[in-house]
Amino acid sequence: MTIEFPKPHDTKPAAPPADSEDLVDLNLDEPLEGDLQTVADEVASEYHTQVVPEMEFPDLPQPTGEGEVKVDLESALVEAEHQMEDLLRREVELLDQQRRLAADFNNFRNRAQRDIALAVEQAERKILLEMLAVLDNFDRGLSATYQDVESFRGGVDLIRKQFLEALRRVNVEQLPLQVGDPFDALNAEALTTFTDPNLPDGAVAAIYERGFNLKGQLLRAARVVVNRL
Repeated sequence: MTIEFPKPHDTKPAAPPADSEDLVDLNLDEPLEGDLQTVADEVASEYHTQVVPEMEFPDLPQPTGEGEVKVDLESALVEAEHQMEDLLRREVELLDQQRRLAADFNNFRNRAQRDIALAVEQAERKILLEMLAVLDNFDRGLSATYQDVESFRGGVDLIRKQFLEALRRVNVEQLPLQVGDPFDALNAEALTTFTDPNLPDGAVAAIYERGFNLKGQLLRAARVVVNRL
């Protein structure tokens, strides 16, 4: 029996294929047993077995066993617990160190405050002792008798010199400002102006209050009268 497929309208016969080995002979000399679909399936299966080569696949890794996964998880858990213990121990050490530093700082601050208070007290005592010596001389001057005003004046001048010396011992020095010196706004304050033809313009005409330095820094500015021509 011969199975014929539909042909195109071109009546020219088709050329036979070059390679006749890959063709399936559908000419059956014997009668078909069964239906046509069963015969086609058998022929296709036989052709696929002859043409398609057998492919080889590489060996794929086998999945890890359940026991190995459990062991890995347990070891990771143990390692995590050890790290947590180390962190907790480190936290305790840092907290203890912080408390120690805070206590040391409080002790240092209290000690510094006591030292400052003691230094101020000693400085005050030194100044007061110097002033008390000057006060003693004032008392002696008031209880003394003077023959004239010049003698009294000389005694007061001696007490003044003693007072200036006491100030010098506590690092207080009088500004070397005299009448006729140029007015210096950095060390003196002008109270008013005065006209004196014997003095240059802008000079100090009178000194109302003396100025003083403490350890080289201005303690009190002098208060003066400035000459204006």
